[in-house]
Amino acid sequence: MFIMTTREKYINPYTDFGFKKLFGTKANKELLIDFLNQLITEQGTITDLQFLSAEQMGRNIFERKAVFDIYCENEKGEKFIVEMQKAEQSYFKDRSVYYSTFPIQEQAMSGNWNFQLKAVYFVGVLDFVFDENRDDEEVFHHEVKLIDTKTSKVFYDKLTFIYLEMPKFNKSEDELLSRFDKWLYVLKSLPKFQQRPRILQEQIFKKLFSVAALAKLNPEEVRGYEDSLKVYRDNINVVDTAKAKGIKEGLKEGLKKGLEKGLKKGIKKGKAEGIKEGIEKGKAEGIKEGIEKGKVEGIKEGIEKGKAEGIKEGIEKGKAEGVKEGVEKIAKSLLNMNVPIAQIMKATGLSENEINEILKQH
Repeated sequence: MFIMTTREKYINPYTDFGFKKLFGTKANKELLIDFLNQLITEQGTITDLQFLSAEQMGRNIFERKAVFDIYCENEKGEKFIVEMQKAEQSYFKDRSVYYSTFPIQEQAMSGNWNFQLKAVYFVGVLDFVFDENRDDEEVFHHEVKLIDTKTSKVFYDKLTFIYLEMPKFNKSEDELLSRFDKWLYVLKSLPKFQQRPRILQEQIFKKLFSVAALAKLNPEEVRGYEDSLKVYRDNINVVDTAKAKGIKEGLKEGLKKGLEKGLKKGIKKGKAEGIKEGIEKGKAEGIKEGIEKGKVEGIKEGIEKGKAEGIKEGIEKGKAEGVKEGVEKIAKSLLNMNVPIAQIMKATGLSENEINEILKQH
C-alpha cells in the first residue's frame, strides 16, 4: 500500500501533476474553459476545447521540438498554449515566443492559401516575477500584443501573450471582487486549504475542490503526485540555495566595493579636512610668527626712527644752544667794553634779566 507523505488535503497546482490534473484532462476541461473565459474575454466565450498533442515536432529531424504543458483549441480553431512555470527562467519570454511559432506554422495549408491565420494565445502562470518588474508591485497581469510604436495601437491582434506573476497576487478572501480574482486565489492557495472557503461557492469551484482532493487519488496517481511534488520541492530548494549563495556573494562583493568606496571617500574627506586644518594651523602659526617678526622689525624700525629723530632733535637743540652760547659770549664782550645794557639788549636780543644773569656769572 502506498502512503501519502504530505499532510496537505489538496494537490499543489504548481506541480506538473497537479496542473495537468486540474486543467489538462478531458474529464476536467470545464475547469480550463472557465479559467480561460475569465482570463481572455476579447474573443468571446469559449464553449468547448479540444486537447491537442503537447509534444510538437519540428518540420524535420534536425529541428528542435517543443513540449507544452497544455495545448488546445476552441470551437473557432483558435489555439491556446497554457504553461505553468515554477522556477525562474532567464529566457522565458523567448521560449514563449518560440512556442507560439508552432501553432502558427501548423496552420499553413498546401496549395493555394491566402495566409489567413486563427488567433494564438500563450498563457504563462508564473511562480516568479520578471526581473524588470520587481519594482512594480501592483501589475501582475500582463497582456502583450504586437503594437505600432508610433501610434501605440495594436498592429496585429491574433497573437497574444499573457503572463500572470502569481507572487504579486496577495488579495485575501475578503478582497476578492471577481471570478478571475477567485481563480488566482485558488491557484495560489489551494494546498493551504483544509476545506473550500465560503466565498468559493460557484459550481465550478466545487468541481475543482473535488478534483483536487488528494484523498480521491488512486495509488498510481498518488505515486505520480509524490514524484511531481518532490521535483517541485527540489526546484524550490535549488532556487533558494542559488538565491542564498547569490546573496552571500553579493554581500561579500558589496562589502568589498563598499570598503573601496568608503576608503576613497575617507581619503578625499580626510584630505579636505587636513587641508582645512592645515590652513587654520598655518594661519595661526603665521600670525604668531608674523607678530614676532613684526615686533623685531618694529623695534628695529623704532630704533632707527628714534635715532634719526634724536639726531635731528639733538642737532636742533645743539644748534639752539650753540646760538645762545654765542649770543651770551657777545654780550660778555660788550659788557667788558662797558657798553650800556640797553645797547647790548638791542644788539643781542637778550632781555635785561638775561644780561644781569650773565653779569652775575662774570
